[in-house]
Amino acid sequence: MGKRSAVTLDYRSLSDFRYEIRRFLNFSEQAARVAGVEPQQHQALLAIKGLPPHRVATVGTLSERLQIRHHSAVELIDRLEAKRLIRRSRAASDRRAVVITLTVRGGKLLRDLTRQHHTELEKASRKLLHALISVMKNEDSAHCFRGTSSRDTQRIKEKAQIASRHPKKGNPSRGKVRKRKDS
Repeated sequence: MGKRSAVTLDYRSLSDFRYEIRRFLNFSEQAARVAGVEPQQHQALLAIKGLPPHRVATVGTLSERLQIRHHSAVELIDRLEAKRLIRRSRAASDRRAVVITLTVRGGKLLRDLTRQHHTELEKASRKLLHALISVMKNEDSAHCFRGTSSRDTQRIKEKAQIASRHPKKGNPSRGKVRKRKDS
């Protein structure tokens, strides 16, 4: 038989990468359910807490971050509020806007889940990085990412290779959950 084409190899590496991502997501979904919330509820808590400091959690923001429709975000917020994991309040600057914040209970649940996720990522990081590097090694596929120059692609590859050799290097939290300053 002849030499395998770059396209075939790209399918395989992309498939392997998606498989490793799916394995992590499966872990995440199971951990959320064990903690008493649905995976999408966990993702909502994470999206709220993980917003950049200049962003405020609103229904629209949550809808955008979770890639769901506005009415689905409202239903999700209703369920989180019923579990006393979030609180809604009116924005001081615009009384029409509803601001969403985590309750103490929601913060604790998210902290516990985040710790579990960091531990799992430490275990899975080598396989995830190896799969990512395999995808990025194929120059044809790397240039398919719009706006990514070959120099950017090379930098991404180098960082991923360094991280795969030294999984804890460059990680200031070393598995710890950093507290975010709320304004």
